[in-house]
Amino acid sequence: MTLAQRLHAVPSQFLVEHLPNATLPEDDEWIALVRAPEGLTVIRDASPYAEAERWVGFYSGADPHGVDVPGMLAALVGPLAEAGVPVFVASTFHADLVLVPEHRRKDAVEALTAAGHRVDP
Repeated sequence: MTLAQRLHAVPSQFLVEHLPNATLPEDDEWIALVRAPEGLTVIRDASPYAEAERWVGFYSGADPHGVDVPGMLAALVGPLAEAGVPVFVASTFHADLVLVPEHRRKDAVEALTAAGHRVDP
């Protein structure tokens, strides 16, 4: 089995927020939520936010995989870690959304393609 994946660069930019005292966001303008003992993590579309750190996403949904396929996420975040690119990940049942800081997009694409992945614009 090959772990090389075809990724789609997501056209929008994202914001990652930590809401330490929340169990739900105050609005419905979110893409993903993760509730943990230390609070709520929210991923949002960054377009309405002018001065927040922006993240760009690479989605592995071009070739969906199930949750029982080992190593798929590691095959993506490993090369990014080796290149020193920070990541934030939101996974679905069939795919992963790997976010990297917008200013590190070029580094991320280079690391992923060098590892054998294909990144479609």
